[in-house]
Amino acid sequence: MIFGIDYGSKLAGTTAIAYVDNGKIKVQQSAKKQDADSWISEQITLRNASLIAIDAPLSLPSVYKGSPSSDYFYRACDTALKAMSPMFLGGLTARAIRLKDSIDIPCIEVYPKALVVELFSSLEAYKKSTPTVEQIGLLSQYLPHPIEEQVFNWHQFDAVLAWLSGYRYTIGQAKPVGDPKEGQIYV
Repeated sequence: MIFGIDYGSKLAGTTAIAYVDNGKIKVQQSAKKQDADSWISEQITLRNASLIAIDAPLSLPSVYKGSPSSDYFYRACDTALKAMSPMFLGGLTARAIRLKDSIDIPCIEVYPKALVVELFSSLEAYKKSTPTVEQIGLLSQYLPHPIEEQVFNWHQFDAVLAWLSGYRYTIGQAKPVGDPKEGQIYV
């Protein structure tokens, strides 16, 4: 079972997951003041996840591993995709790496915005307002399963995109970006 995770702040209620249940993509979101990390761990165990596709940095720039580099902020994958620095994301990066290290299943880093660009060239109004029926319809064209319920916000939309990146990874369609020794993002 693939888990797509839009990883948010620990207690803000902004973490969302997507997975397939009974042939449909189901989306859930953590509650405000709920420990998102514990909730994710419970869901992984409860649903017997076999692959985690997470929208959060899972490594640091290679300079912190003793590799010769002059970039203390960005990994090659971040630069190539114009993603945020794992260093800027600080605590979220540390939490994501800890999650990856605490589970005994494969965990890949994904970047929903890059998948939007890959699939749609650009998605008009991506993250500008609440996801529209048209935007969800465009995304649904690429999904091998229907979405079970309405996607209410961009956290949930990005969880579905993260799931789709994980699905593409399992069928050999996801493109790795970056240096495998430093960390890669799958699009």
